[in-house]
Amino acid sequence: MPTLFDPIQLGSIQAANRVFMAPLTRAKATKAGVPTPIMVEYYTQRATAGLIVSEATGISRQGLGWINGPGIWNDEQVEGWKPIVRAVHEKGGKIVCQLWHMGRMVHSSTTGEQPVAPSVSTAPGHIHTYEGKRPYEEARALRLDELPGIIEDYANAARNAMKAGFDGVQIHAANGYLLHEFLSDGTNHRTDQYGGSPENRIRLLREVTEAVIKAVGAEHVGVRLSPNGSVQGTMDSNPEAVYLPAVTMLQELGIAWLALRESRPVSEFTFAETTEQPKLSPQIRKIFKNPLVLNQDYSPEEAEEAVETGRADAISFGRPYIANPDLLRRLKEKLPLQKDVMTTWYGAELGAKGYTDYPFAP
Repeated sequence: MPTLFDPIQLGSIQAANRVFMAPLTRAKATKAGVPTPIMVEYYTQRATAGLIVSEATGISRQGLGWINGPGIWNDEQVEGWKPIVRAVHEKGGKIVCQLWHMGRMVHSSTTGEQPVAPSVSTAPGHIHTYEGKRPYEEARALRLDELPGIIEDYANAARNAMKAGFDGVQIHAANGYLLHEFLSDGTNHRTDQYGGSPENRIRLLREVTEAVIKAVGAEHVGVRLSPNGSVQGTMDSNPEAVYLPAVTMLQELGIAWLALRESRPVSEFTFAETTEQPKLSPQIRKIFKNPLVLNQDYSPEEAEEAVETGRADAISFGRPYIANPDLLRRLKEKLPLQKDVMTTWYGAELGAKGYTDYPFAP
């Protein structure tokens, strides 16, 4: 069986190893969603990853409510991403753009409009805004006539990502954001063709994936799901009933790879509500035949075991990549891992602190 350090093919992407960098929101873009020069250094430092999945990147102003988060819906943003992607490629790395619509997880002070969701609902807790933390606002239910525009936003963002030079795109359908909200009966109470049955709740993900494939080709497209547990208040009463058909659909569409964020009984991920529910990845593994990437608090030993036994084809690491830009080398040579500092995760005002100043192993 392969190891973490063997190459792997994901559609059109030849990855040098199976140690992937998970998407990590770091909030270093401008208020207009334009990537900044410091992001070039950050991504280049981590270019030895087999594949970098970019931080979640907004497909529209409506869908991007994270302060100083990057977007990919206009030409200025595309130009901002170009030097980042070019620098990663010059180091021999591969990078894809994660396409993000945050759904109800936004605030009107950032987006300029009321949050949207499958149904009227309010996310739990608070959100970071430019004026400080605020409670989430009530989201309105999207009208049927609005959905084609959102689908086109995904396709436009995918085209723009390829213009910027990315090797592909990943559709973000996890972590409590819009597509996850449509999948989950805890947030989707619609009575039209996008709600009710699993087949209906899968519909928007299917239509988005079809549109993105049409725009850039299935060989450039991956999808991220969080099929068990609850994230940011978004959960389903019977995940197996919706996610196994969803994965079957994605397999039929021929996406290049599938990434799963799995919950655990205990997790350090700030926004994850932990669960004792059995993981669905073993069942998904039987359905999905292209590369399967697993993520969530994997230790080096667990990651090696998952790949060597065939439970996964690659493992994506999140927090370890914050503090260890040379994670691949540290794993390969079994060097100690540095700890990240949670208080420096976000904030354009912090500059390099907790972002590009973590040292490489001597």
